[in-house]
Amino acid sequence: MSGYVEHVTCEQLVDALTDYLEGVLDDEQRADIERHIVFCAGCATYVEQMRDTIDLVGRLAEERPDDVQTAQLVGLFRRWRDEHAHGGGDP
Repeated sequence: MSGYVEHVTCEQLVDALTDYLEGVLDDEQRADIERHIVFCAGCATYVEQMRDTIDLVGRLAEERPDDVQTAQLVGLFRRWRDEHAHGGGDP
């Protein structure tokens, strides 16, 4: 990033955030992102929200729906599909 711009924009931070959080950016790119986070409260909040989301999703236990829930979901999907296949319903 540093080779192309003097300052990372918010849009560039969003584009690079996954790589940043996964630790795959080189040292210079990581420093550019961290410098932006220090000066941009909105992006700092966004990065923290993404970290919290990743942490919470990582704690979820995989649960399979029971037969009743499965039947309800399949029924909803089929109704939605039928409505949209015939030009009805919202886009």
